[in-house]
Amino acid sequence: MSQQKMNFVFFFPDEMRADSLGCYGHPVVQTPNFDQFAEKAVRFDQCHVQNTVCTPSRSSVMTGLYPHVSGHRTLWHLLRPHEPSLFRYLKEEGYQIKWFGKNDLYSEDYLKEILGEEAYQDLDEMKRETFTKHNPFSEDDPRYYSFLMEPDVSKSSLTETDVNIQKAIQFLESDEAKEKPFMIFLPTFAPHAPYVVPEPFYSMYEQETLPELLPAGTPNKPSYHELIRIYRRLDELTDDTLKRIQSVYLGMISHVDTVFGQLMDVLKGHGFTENTSVIVASDHGDYAGDYGLVEKWPNAMEDCLTRVPLMIQTPSCQSGHVVLEQVELFDIMATVLDLAGIEARHDHFARSLVPQLRGEAGDPNRAVFAEGGYDLRELHCFEGHSSNRAAFSANDIMKLYLPKANQQQEHPKSVCRTTMMRTMDYKLIRRTSDVSELYDLKKDPSELHNVYEAPQYSGVRQQLESRMLDWYVQTSDVVPRMKDSRHFLSAIDREK
Repeated sequence: MSQQKMNFVFFFPDEMRADSLGCYGHPVVQTPNFDQFAEKAVRFDQCHVQNTVCTPSRSSVMTGLYPHVSGHRTLWHLLRPHEPSLFRYLKEEGYQIKWFGKNDLYSEDYLKEILGEEAYQDLDEMKRETFTKHNPFSEDDPRYYSFLMEPDVSKSSLTETDVNIQKAIQFLESDEAKEKPFMIFLPTFAPHAPYVVPEPFYSMYEQETLPELLPAGTPNKPSYHELIRIYRRLDELTDDTLKRIQSVYLGMISHVDTVFGQLMDVLKGHGFTENTSVIVASDHGDYAGDYGLVEKWPNAMEDCLTRVPLMIQTPSCQSGHVVLEQVELFDIMATVLDLAGIEARHDHFARSLVPQLRGEAGDPNRAVFAEGGYDLRELHCFEGHSSNRAAFSANDIMKLYLPKANQQQEHPKSVCRTTMMRTMDYKLIRRTSDVSELYDLKKDPSELHNVYEAPQYSGVRQQLESRMLDWYVQTSDVVPRMKDSRHFLSAIDREK
């Protein structure tokens, strides 16, 4: 294998918010492997996603494009073969792409192009190998739709995350790993809802030791806050269910941390650290009880959903360097290409973070952007639409998503088109059919006091809205680099 080519490991747990890791300041959670990794890597303190739902966020990571550029807003509109992507660039340059985990990214044809025969996963085998969980509440119990579940201790304790980490380890221990440079992609399911994990992680954290949850029912919030609580019956809870959800969510993260440690041990033990870059990030966060809410929402833009961990360790990085300035999650694409010595052949908006990996500061004036939600004309985008309604009765876990589907169908304005712009000082959230938001992050980092209509912030609001408009104009599209002839074909061309 050429020594010039960098290997990559992209560890990408689903729904893991930044503030729930010890190295990002959580006072209780135990994440020793992530914390140790942060000491040797470069940690980006303010990394924000471009969409707070799995598929759109991942599409942006692979392309370096905002959701509005190509219409990637839904769970069902995946990357298609006509679109550029990071993994295609790597494969064309001789990389083997090893993918262990969920998809939520490439359409079937594109996935076959990237993975070949390995695109076909044995789902029955996965189900046999992983632990089962059950909902301890009856459907007439207000806790039923909370996503809180319990592990089935009579079954295997292996999770999907365990299984996929072991597959990655088997690859690293094989001769195949030495034949060609590799990109190992590990989009694990945990800590995605439902909130459940095997022991000892399920009971690892006592609720009374955890920080207080952010309060529910604060004024001037968009309608989805109240509607989610109503549709999921969270407003009827009188016990500690939400705090229990937070504790189990943290246990799920500690489980993810444990398997990450196993992976890193194998990387070191087999001599890969000298020519391998390791990236730790996530596609978006999770409410996990904050604001009286669970899971996420397609046009919600709180920091607990948009701010995710981003840590990158390369052989030559400035160990322990912390970048306080804001970056965007899709910067991963430009950074990997830069480290691999590959030039993108499409226009995009991602920035390489290689200068920061060498110890430089970030851009203090950079704003980050996220988008979500659907217009009323886009009925096919809404969850619960007739085209995908049957999925919500497929199994007991899918039933937990029925309140979300019903809410979107019955209150479509609660999931209207939304755009967020965040500077280091302010967050502006513009909605087409619901409450818009403005937060003074220096005074109100928890986003509890919406000052969008406050007279004293009118000047700030005007400046931010003007900047958001400029961003839309600048990123409204990308021009293909291939040029077409403007001339008619000759007779010779026609005969061909």
